[in-house]
Amino acid sequence: MYVLAVIENRTRRSRILDAIAHPTASWVTQAARNLVMDWRTVGCQARWLIRDRDGKYPELFDAVLADAGINHRPHQGIANARPCTPLPPPITDPDQIARPDVRRRQRLGGILNEYEHVA
Repeated sequence: MYVLAVIENRTRRSRILDAIAHPTASWVTQAARNLVMDWRTVGCQARWLIRDRDGKYPELFDAVLADAGINHRPHQGIANARPCTPLPPPITDPDQIARPDVRRRQRLGGILNEYEHVA
């Protein structure tokens, strides 16, 4: 099953829009229309919707959101920009590769996790 869900960042409320075994572009587009109508009913205005680059999101999906004033972008980042911090140096020590010491940091209340090698 494919589940289309939206997480409101400010309230951390999850909304399950729909679930289907075989999603299509028209199904995703209709779910976007329903979401926009629901938000208008409760007086909510979203500024961004971040999604992945799946081919099931057609141009019409983007148009529905743009008509509602929602800026739409893939989750990679605005204009595919990389994070401001530099990448860590590569690990070349064979012992560190064989026995990595990895730490996890939770972000967004546990919705996202970041992993890094300990120096």
